[in-house]
Amino acid sequence: MEDKKQVEIMDVRQLSQYLGIGKSKIYNLIRQRKIPASRIGRQYRFSKEVVDHWLKEKIISVGPDFQMSLLEKQEK
Repeated sequence: MEDKKQVEIMDVRQLSQYLGIGKSKIYNLIRQRKIPASRIGRQYRFSKEVVDHWLKEKIISVGPDFQMSLLEKQEK
């Protein structure tokens, strides 16, 4: 039997809790087309996998020196 990866789908309330931001902020991000969302009828749904990928792409680094110090800490 093959194990299938279950896709977790969240609504706005669940995404709000997952990201730790308010629902109004999520609706603003949707309106600005800055967060990946699917609209089903009048409701929005979010794939946890897609949101996690989106978060990784939105990481802001403070420069190569900071990144190098993080890498050095991980190696210890």
